[in-house]
Amino acid sequence: MIGKNSFYILILVLFFACAGDGNVLEVDLNEPTEVTALPYYHTPDFEPIWKLGNMDTLHTISNFSFIDQNSKAITHQTIEGKIYLSNFFFTSCGGICPKMTRNMEKVQEAFENETEVLFLSHSVTPEQDSVAKLKTYTNNFEVDDNRWHFLTGSKAEIYDMARKSYFAEEEPGFNKDSTQFLHTEHFILVDRNKHIRGIYNGTIELEMDRIIDDIKLLLAE
Repeated sequence: MIGKNSFYILILVLFFACAGDGNVLEVDLNEPTEVTALPYYHTPDFEPIWKLGNMDTLHTISNFSFIDQNSKAITHQTIEGKIYLSNFFFTSCGGICPKMTRNMEKVQEAFENETEVLFLSHSVTPEQDSVAKLKTYTNNFEVDDNRWHFLTGSKAEIYDMARKSYFAEEEPGFNKDSTQFLHTEHFILVDRNKHIRGIYNGTIELEMDRIIDDIKLLLAE
């Protein structure tokens, strides 16, 4: 079963001898299946695409411009040719957001020396999350300021990007605007060509191991 929050591959091989003694080849279902490639995601239902046609028509993350915790402008040019993990949070969130940030911190640590891997955390309450407030928030975590950017800016632009570029919500949000609150636990993995290659539940620590493995696959592409 392929779900939106997580994606698993299970191969079940039953091989019957057409001739001979008719023995059945036994398969150990507890043996993990090695994932050697990642699909692409083109639509909000996150139906995986394995066989590509015209790459030019594949969904990509749109251009953007926001400000990070160090008053630095972060744009689509910042992530050009980079692999990055994206999510949405707000500093006053006392529920899932701290857990999500801790989990993303784990992924950052796994690639502490990898300049090709970035992290973008967008505030969904940018009118409250000023640059100074974002900076204070990051002081509670081990944040590499050069690679992990906590972003604020236009609320309308952040919400539009979340829903149309990242397909961030459970329900498609093309008809929603910034007056309808956005809150999602999703982490979205984007490759060097700005294609979505993974969707994960950011509140589940075990998902971080899968993200780390998937990033390694993208680095090897």
